[in-house]
Amino acid sequence: MAVNHGFHATMTAQPGKGDELVEFLLDAPSLSSEDCVVFLVGRSAGDPDTVHVTEGWTSQEAHARFFASEQAQALVAKLQPLLAGDSQYTDEVPVGGKAAF
Repeated sequence: MAVNHGFHATMTAQPGKGDELVEFLLDAPSLSSEDCVVFLVGRSAGDPDTVHVTEGWTSQEAHARFFASEQAQALVAKLQPLLAGDSQYTDEVPVGGKAAF
């Protein structure tokens, strides 16, 4: 599948909630969406409350359709209390690489 839309997000968890934020994101419903072909969660080595997410989707429309769903809206509502301040988003289209866990 081709990745035609994506982004990189940096989120800051409430103090001491970095582990909870990572766990929450790793259970995200987008992982089961066939249109979500890249979903990586990472964190800052120097600040465990700074979490990074890289997503790649088959299209911008597929991403918008997924995030308009009740399932995604419920995720966003549950995510907000874990965050301290605004998240930063950068337009990014993953083009390749490797991930092994």
